[in-house]
Amino acid sequence: MFSLKQPKPTFKSYLLPQADDNIASEPRIKKLEPVLLPGEIVVNEVNFVRKCIATDTSQYDLWGKLVCTNFKISFITDDPMPLQKFHYKNLLLGEHDVPLTCIEQIVTVNDTKRKQKVLGPNQKLKFNPTELIIYCKDFRIVRFRFDEAGPESAKKVCLAIAHYSQPTDLQLLFAFEYVGEIYHNPAKKVNGIDPGGGGGGISGASGQQTPLFETYSDWDREIKRTGASEWRVCSVNEGYMISTCLPEYFVVPSSLADQDLKLYSYSFIGRRMPLWSWNHPNGSALVRMANIKDVLQQRRIDQRICNAITRSHPLRSDVYKSDLDKCLPNIQEIQAAHNKLKQLCVNDPFDDTEEKWLSSLENTRWLEYIRAFLKHSAELVYMMECKHVSVVLQEEEGRDLSCLAASLIQVMLDPYFRTIVGFQSLIQKEWVMAGYQFLDRCNHLKRSDKESPLFLMFLDCVWQLLEQYPAAFEFSEVYLTILHDSARISLFGTFLFNCPHQRVKESTEFAISKNIQLGDEKGLRFPCVWDWSLQFASRDRLLFHNPLYIGKSAPSVHNGALRTFKRSKKNYSSTLRGVPPAIKNGIIGEQEFLPRRNSLILKLKPEFFHSAEGQSHSMEQYFRDWFAKPVDLHGVILPHLSGTQIKLWKLCYFRWVPEAQINHGGSIAAFHRVSVLADEVDMLNRSLRQYKSNSSLQGHCSELDQSRMYFRANGLNDTSGAPDFLSSSFPFSPVGNLCKRSILGTPLSKFLSGAKIWLSTETLANED
Repeated sequence: MFSLKQPKPTFKSYLLPQADDNIASEPRIKKLEPVLLPGEIVVNEVNFVRKCIATDTSQYDLWGKLVCTNFKISFITDDPMPLQKFHYKNLLLGEHDVPLTCIEQIVTVNDTKRKQKVLGPNQKLKFNPTELIIYCKDFRIVRFRFDEAGPESAKKVCLAIAHYSQPTDLQLLFAFEYVGEIYHNPAKKVNGIDPGGGGGGISGASGQQTPLFETYSDWDREIKRTGASEWRVCSVNEGYMISTCLPEYFVVPSSLADQDLKLYSYSFIGRRMPLWSWNHPNGSALVRMANIKDVLQQRRIDQRICNAITRSHPLRSDVYKSDLDKCLPNIQEIQAAHNKLKQLCVNDPFDDTEEKWLSSLENTRWLEYIRAFLKHSAELVYMMECKHVSVVLQEEEGRDLSCLAASLIQVMLDPYFRTIVGFQSLIQKEWVMAGYQFLDRCNHLKRSDKESPLFLMFLDCVWQLLEQYPAAFEFSEVYLTILHDSARISLFGTFLFNCPHQRVKESTEFAISKNIQLGDEKGLRFPCVWDWSLQFASRDRLLFHNPLYIGKSAPSVHNGALRTFKRSKKNYSSTLRGVPPAIKNGIIGEQEFLPRRNSLILKLKPEFFHSAEGQSHSMEQYFRDWFAKPVDLHGVILPHLSGTQIKLWKLCYFRWVPEAQINHGGSIAAFHRVSVLADEVDMLNRSLRQYKSNSSLQGHCSELDQSRMYFRANGLNDTSGAPDFLSSSFPFSPVGNLCKRSILGTPLSKFLSGAKIWLSTETLANED
């Protein structure tokens, strides 16, 4: 074992010792210091710590200092990371840093006594740990060894990590200390910019900023953008006078007076009155509504609300109500599926047979629930698009399943929400301001009974659509993955609270306790996650952009004739190969709604099929007709739901498994090549513009240096290959994150190389 201790001399030397011989290693480690943010303090640290890089050898292990702050755990070393050729740098977190809110479990081990213990926030540790294992919420596993460290120092740093990663109060999260320091020292900047709130950072091609929907004007602009002329912005909840889990401003039918809203609010759970989400060009509206708790008044109030929505429709069409609690899996089932998925992807050995591993993946039910949300959302798209009726999403509290369903419906219907700015505004509108409980669902305070990864499931559903229609989305899967990671950083107010009122209340109390003068502000202003320049340099943010995205529907001219994008018959028919006869174009026939053991097919029968047979046939025909036509990338998109079309999001779930990576493989290989081709096209366009404008050579060169692609062409007709650092985990580095054992040559490695995840019912039946 490698040791940093000085060995005892075995012979007498008559040569003068060199000055550096006796102090070569220890001072170098002691000089290493963490990079701290405003308000961040070191609470404990230990030297001579070894970070384990591989499971079967210590050859590549790193030596350094392990530091616990009130924001993160940080491993600091001068040693270069072995086996790594690329690192996507986050400006807030170092290469070896883990945010405290990303930690799921802390395990201490003593090899000598053969003991291990899961550490809680206020527990004692009766043995000196020789090893510390950190299990992270993003599926990472990080391991440290204390063989050469002081035993008491190792114990103290483990207890500090357990204490600060499991706070008992919201105001103990780092964001409060960070913002408090900024208010006391306004001259401080982070990464060269003002870290206060706002919607700056990355924007789309139009250069627009992300609306936060905290003001009357943001909602008014959204009404005008969607043409919802019979709806109005309501300020009856200003100051959160009626409901603490609703935004101050929201949209209601114009025919409903404020006095009626105040009266009706008492009958809804949480006093959550109906919320307008979006308007279809044909006049159909998408509305979210909590259940009515007053049984005696339920029918009268429900009828009054539905009549108001009907009068807001230009055709006075009926209202269709969807009870999400009956149609979709609940938050407990989603959490259970996520736990099983984590166990399968991270903890379980991968030495089972191929069919058994794939069957285990199916039995997690994660993909089944993905399909359920996509399918139900597509059916509601049909109701708005084809039947021209307004849709009301009804849920007990109206702040969990309805967030996901409403968002998916809008992504499918409105191309604006498939742009970066539009997608960010959608999350602000349907999640942050609508009262999705990020604090509880992300489990920032470690109250596991309320945890559920609904936001991750939404991002996974969007990734499924991105995978099926890559040219329809401005953002990439890297963007979606980093957005998921950002929800685990306890700095951004976006993902920190259960509702806007909680932010105002808690931050105001904190400001009073710290003698911070708020003036006219409603609570402290926390950094906004959409300020991407806080986390990434402009060059790295280029990876957020999808090179396949077609920004505008512009037909091309070829030999004097207009040509538009069409899906070939061959490609279309290939999507149906291997699909059971009852499934066509992602539509499941009536007989397929009978429960089948271990089936990925959705077992929940939608409400639509309880109605007349004619309506069922009409919906199936609508989907068949839609899939038979060319795709309009700036119109409606519908998901393919057959077994082979719903996939596991490999980049998100397998990026930290070193043995699971495919060098020069995965989706990044196509991403790289398309980026280079797109950059060549941009270079040609810029050259043509410069040639036509007869500009100077200097101006010509400066414009040619500009690029919207992360991967750039070395010149026209670039034939260079992919960079050596590309792998299926790009831009993330799995080195230093542990897997239980190697998976090379196992079913998982075959799956990662492209094996299908669909198993027929007959195959599953034969297993038993």
